[in-house]
Amino acid sequence: MKIWKTYVSLLLTACLLFGSVGIAAAATDTTPGTGKHITILHTNDTHARAVEASPAMGYAKVAGIADKYRSENPNTLLLDAGDAVHGTTFATLVNGESIVKVMNEMGYQAIVPGNHEFNYGSKHLVELADMMNFPMLSANVKKEDGTRLFDPYLIKEVDGVKIGIIALTTPETMYKTNPKNVEDLDITDPAAEAKILVNEIRSKVDVVVVLGHLGQDASSTDTSFKVVKEVPGIDVFIDGHSHTILQDGLVSDNGTLIASAGEYTNFVGVIDLWVDGGKVTKKQATLIDETEAKDIKPNEKVAALVNSIQKEQEPILAEEVANTAILLDGKREQVRAGETNLGDLLADALRDVSNADIALTNGGGIRASIEKGIVTKGDIITVLPFGNQVVTLDVKGSDVLAALENGVASYPEPSGGFPQVSGMTFSIDTSAAEGSRVHSVTIGGKALDPEATYTLATNDFTAVGGDEYTMFNKYTISGMYGAMDEALIEYMQKLGAVDIKTDGRIKEAKTPVVEPEAPETETPAPTTPKPETPKPVTPKPETPSKPTPNKPAPAKVYVVKSGDSLYSISKKYNTTWQALQKLNSIKNPHWIYPGQQLKLPAAS
Repeated sequence: MKIWKTYVSLLLTACLLFGSVGIAAAATDTTPGTGKHITILHTNDTHARAVEASPAMGYAKVAGIADKYRSENPNTLLLDAGDAVHGTTFATLVNGESIVKVMNEMGYQAIVPGNHEFNYGSKHLVELADMMNFPMLSANVKKEDGTRLFDPYLIKEVDGVKIGIIALTTPETMYKTNPKNVEDLDITDPAAEAKILVNEIRSKVDVVVVLGHLGQDASSTDTSFKVVKEVPGIDVFIDGHSHTILQDGLVSDNGTLIASAGEYTNFVGVIDLWVDGGKVTKKQATLIDETEAKDIKPNEKVAALVNSIQKEQEPILAEEVANTAILLDGKREQVRAGETNLGDLLADALRDVSNADIALTNGGGIRASIEKGIVTKGDIITVLPFGNQVVTLDVKGSDVLAALENGVASYPEPSGGFPQVSGMTFSIDTSAAEGSRVHSVTIGGKALDPEATYTLATNDFTAVGGDEYTMFNKYTISGMYGAMDEALIEYMQKLGAVDIKTDGRIKEAKTPVVEPEAPETETPAPTTPKPETPKPVTPKPETPSKPTPNKPAPAKVYVVKSGDSLYSISKKYNTTWQALQKLNSIKNPHWIYPGQQLKLPAAS
């Protein structure tokens, strides 16, 4: 495990050193700094992994690690960088309330909402925040009137040292949760918000910490790297969203230490700061995993609380609902980057329950595999924890193609939007430009007709534009068929012992080259030409030619690429995102997708 963590950190660092961001590996130095010693423990992307299941340590062990550090240094904080209250049945059966109870017992001091915090809807998220014994913070989640949904920052005094904690949420939340969950909200530019707030609090505090759910994916526009590059004055950036493992942290040109603790309680991040005379004299980061924590006792109160919640849920989860003769593959890396037998099974279940022509569901909605043998309701809910509904849309063939292009835009890199399909086949040409990669699409064994209308079964998340399937949100839902988990259970029961194998619905192949057919030439039969009788021509008077009016130049068009936003496009063409939104009649400025054609203002 140690070798793997170091490898990931070094690999990421090597990539960044040759880029323009200005990030380097943090130096390892065992010499303590001068002044008061502050320890910040942090987690991110735990996704409700409350129970220990190697390599996930579970909440009781994380709490035990916090107990150890607090006993050694009373100046210890515990923070979370988002995506905590959703992701397993432990959370979803009670809409996240179980996680809040456990985190209260663990003694967290602050959390930033990640995109999955919004999965129960923004109204319920506010209710969850009110149940917390610690603040939920976010500077850039705004209501319709421009006010913030949560407090933007917290100033915490620890042994006389004032620590300002600013929180930032990824704008990708607008399409990485069901858009209905955030329909009355806007999530603004995190770098712009951070710049304002760092300037506001820098003189009031000794240490500035940003708690961000932004991540470091190359496909994302708003990353932690972007913020630290544009905003000086940040001492520490605790990151989440991309599930990145940074064993010793990274340091930007601005001197900001960036830390990230992977996922699923596989790690607890540890940041040590020394502050002397109002200045940070030293800072360093590391991670603890199950190997380093093997001798640390889990917190007994947290363990008892987790166990009691599990017992309350046991009767529901233990119900046997199906069986499978083989492992059904739902691993994150697999379902987000290619066809799997579980992806096929789920898409088939959607098509079966709805009697649709085709089905498409996002791979990121599949959260676990199903082991061979008896399948319980708990297993199914673990695979599909979001409570999504099966819906149908009557979709034009050209939009089916656009949807497939959107889903494979990042391929072969994993993406939550990767399409698992039924009733159709297609191929991906990775050498082709984004927006033109999908070819050889068949539906019901026939070539896709761009002008035809097909009944598509999908989930209510993608149907309203989630995972950038914005080509669907213009269609009215034509049918509703209940919960996805129930559809999967019913279909598995219909099959008996499930024994499904992938059948080549999705392939990687070069776009076939079609040679133009040579026109047929016929040798005309010889004919004897007849002499033509010349006809008298009456000359017409010449009409003075009129000057040809100048035709307006055709409007410029920009084809959206993966990672683009209206804001980034507007900067390239010296305009504003508001102008682009108005010109293209875009209802939600966050909903653009790869391959989409945008008109540009004439002056650009």
